[in-house]
Amino acid sequence: MLVSSFLSGSGRVIVIRRRRITIIAVILAVIGIFYAISSPLIVGASATRRQLPIYCVKRDNKVVSLSFDAAWGNEDTQKLIDIFERFGIKVTFFLVGNWVDKYPESVKALSDAGHEVMNHSNTHAHFNRLGSNEIIKDINACNDKIEAITGVRPTLFRPPYGEYDDNVIRTINAMGMLPIQWDVDSLDWKEIPADRITERVLSRIKPGSIVLFHNAAIHTPEALPDIIESLLKDGYAIVPISQILLKEDYTIDHTGRQIPA
Repeated sequence: MLVSSFLSGSGRVIVIRRRRITIIAVILAVIGIFYAISSPLIVGASATRRQLPIYCVKRDNKVVSLSFDAAWGNEDTQKLIDIFERFGIKVTFFLVGNWVDKYPESVKALSDAGHEVMNHSNTHAHFNRLGSNEIIKDINACNDKIEAITGVRPTLFRPPYGEYDDNVIRTINAMGMLPIQWDVDSLDWKEIPADRITERVLSRIKPGSIVLFHNAAIHTPEALPDIIESLLKDGYAIVPISQILLKEDYTIDHTGRQIPA
């Protein structure tokens, strides 16, 4: 009886130990898989297969683009036009179709002043939730509105909320338009002070950068003169996005940078 009891107890110990070893092995395997798929090499390889918009452009010369999204307010649009005229620069505006409906006179003023007027969707919907046909219908609706006022059909598109997936980018490209993001966010939409907007932009900008602003952000008109003046003094040219882009023989790397092929 004693021997039997001892062997029975040993068996239980061995089984328990085996279970612990199995559990530990499974945990280690999961950790190994996690680190493997998180490896920069693997992530980078995967990212290069994704459909990406253009975040910035590889440029050796000092040239940058300032862009402005217009989706809601219109209090400062004319102020912005006046600032750009004072410095003799042209920028790119991405307009939502509903904004175009409300402020057609501002759309015309932007175009008449020589600024690019491009597409930011018709209703500022979440494009990740739309099918290809819905995306095409939405973009064309906004294109039609802008073209009716300016006489020029947009060729660039910025997804609302900066959201996109492979289907969104593939659909935009198939329409013959280019999807545009940004590599420098001014964060003016957070209503941060003008000096912080200025510091953020100037500390992050580089040749080929595309900077994001908003036409109705409270402190943007206050920050822009210092930003523009500093860039010009530093030898930068400020041009619309269509003029900073590479026209042919290019690829887009895993960071969204447009580079020569």
